[in-house]
Amino acid sequence: MQLIITDAWLAKSRAVHLSGTKLLGALLLLSFLLMSVSAGLYHWVFLKGAREGWPVIGTLVKLVVKDEVAQRDRFVRENIDVMARKLGEMQAKLLQLESLGERVSGLAGVNPSDIRGKPGQGGAFIPGRNLSMDELQETLSELESLTALRTDVMTVIESRLLEQKIRKMMVPTQVPVNSGNMGSGFGWRIDPFTGTSALHTGLDYSAEPGTPILAAAGGLVVVQEYHPQYGNMVEIDHGNDLITRYGHSARVLVKKGDLIKRGQKIAEVGNSGRSTGNHLHFEVLVQGVPQDPQKFLNASSNVPTSPPVRDKTAGFRPGGMSISELATTQARQR
Repeated sequence: MQLIITDAWLAKSRAVHLSGTKLLGALLLLSFLLMSVSAGLYHWVFLKGAREGWPVIGTLVKLVVKDEVAQRDRFVRENIDVMARKLGEMQAKLLQLESLGERVSGLAGVNPSDIRGKPGQGGAFIPGRNLSMDELQETLSELESLTALRTDVMTVIESRLLEQKIRKMMVPTQVPVNSGNMGSGFGWRIDPFTGTSALHTGLDYSAEPGTPILAAAGGLVVVQEYHPQYGNMVEIDHGNDLITRYGHSARVLVKKGDLIKRGQKIAEVGNSGRSTGNHLHFEVLVQGVPQDPQKFLNASSNVPTSPPVRDKTAGFRPGGMSISELATTQARQR
């Protein structure tokens, strides 16, 4: 490209030769200068109008600032909503943990009110820096994970304690008659009908007619019938081949197949069957073999540790008897 520059006063002319590269560079330089000047003028006019409150510029500034504030408020609100949801989840987990703590403390024999109080706090105030949003969210996430872990641990402890409690409730440690006197104990004695030595396979509780007979442990009623020897008889299966037997009752309040709770009234003291007076005959059988019920009752804290009062005529075979002998004697009694 060739440009010719003519000076009318000097009557001279000058030719300038521009290549394509030089022409493109010149155009780019001119465009940059125009943009710089425009930006400078816009910036100067905008700042001056904003400071002096020009009507048009002031309106534009308010619109820009309002939009920025709205965007910032929307960002903060979204983050607050996320934190509020996390806080709600943590509150639900804390309530679950508190409920688990009350149940576990009850199973462990601890009063929940003793551990529910808020612990004392104090100390010198040393201010720290403000947490950022990311640090706050990280702290909430760590607390949420810790709460979930504590909940899992408490759930496992509750299941173990509940299992232990159920096993304990299935062991016959409840005294079957609260207002009665101990008569004949477990072992050999002089039979009141024949006057000969005979095995007594349980404990006798003398009491007034109609005195409540309580289940020594929770279980399932497997036998409810009239027996020639035991009269009105009830047998409760407690699992693990453990059965309790209640005989000579006047009236039975349960039937076969009923689920029984520990301490539940199942019958009333009477004089049915092979009996000389109003009393309860209480037996504990393991795998069908009679055991001394007093050994089970002594495991309970509400049972006196003193040995039962036995009949003065009762006699004991030295060395006791074997399981086979107990089974044979029990079969004869039936």
